[in-house]
Amino acid sequence: MSTTTPITYKDAGVDIDAGDALVDRIKPLARKTLREGVLGGIGGFGALFEVPKRYREPVLVSGTDGVGTKLKLAFEWNMHDTVGIDLVAMSVNDVLVQGAEPLFFLDYFACGKLHVDTAAAVVGGIARGCELSGCALIGGETAEMPGMYPDGEYDLAGFAVGVVEKSRILDGTRIAEGDVLLGLASSGVHSNGFSLVRKCIERAGSQLPQTLDGKPFREAIMAPTRLYVKSVLAALAQHPVKGLAHITGGGLLENIPRILPAHLGAHLQAGSWPQSELFAWLQATAGIDAQEMNRTFNNGIGMVVIVAADEAEATAQTLRAQGETVYRIGAIGARGAQAVQIA
Repeated sequence: MSTTTPITYKDAGVDIDAGDALVDRIKPLARKTLREGVLGGIGGFGALFEVPKRYREPVLVSGTDGVGTKLKLAFEWNMHDTVGIDLVAMSVNDVLVQGAEPLFFLDYFACGKLHVDTAAAVVGGIARGCELSGCALIGGETAEMPGMYPDGEYDLAGFAVGVVEKSRILDGTRIAEGDVLLGLASSGVHSNGFSLVRKCIERAGSQLPQTLDGKPFREAIMAPTRLYVKSVLAALAQHPVKGLAHITGGGLLENIPRILPAHLGAHLQAGSWPQSELFAWLQATAGIDAQEMNRTFNNGIGMVVIVAADEAEATAQTLRAQGETVYRIGAIGARGAQAVQIA
């Protein structure tokens, strides 16, 4: 090529027109997530949000996360419409555990070549996740970077901000012996442990089950992370919840201790919640014991709610009325050699 031949940005691999087309597709999706506090819409250099005036001493709580290697299956199986929900859920469920109401969300979508239909499906999932959690999608970034990612692949990151009244921050300090742990059912693997999930799929080869828990195999594997925001906020408004734990990477064994005082442990009752076909298949295929299952996957429990024993049934009823499947999975006691014991 002659050194005098013009080279456009599109020649270099970045299609500005495709980016503009994506923004046009995104705007109506984001508009459906608008809530009190949003000042302006998508398209500015910065997103503006006013903290609701009903808070007297507002404390902002922020969280950020990605989707992880679950994306590799999204690429392979061409299933892009649910990973955006995963992205939102991983952050809003995290800020929720400190008692915060999620306010707004921003996303980052990076790819080697921008395919508008794929990106729109992903962002559509992000908007849906925001809508289901009462959280406004007020901004984001789409980055087309030739040579950074193979064609057809992308990466996702997200950032959520919530608010909690200073006097109502959940930090676990009120948790005491005898308190009860309520487990809220997960919708599946959620968005953690997928490096092992993918190894299980590889190991099974052509012997994959047709269905798991009444769903086609791929739909069961890719089911999006459950959004606990609205149901848990309803419980927080009505009951003196002492602690919450979002069960993500590290499972029950690693996440529950994050909210416990140093001298207390969680004593979980084995069999107090059912193991789904999905998790039974993963355990059998991987050939791992219950201990490894509970420190790798959520294993059927996506959120843990800690309340006083005399509040447990009423809190469970509120959560069930909000659509949650609730199990009484254990109690708080003195810490032993392990912070979480399952027996």
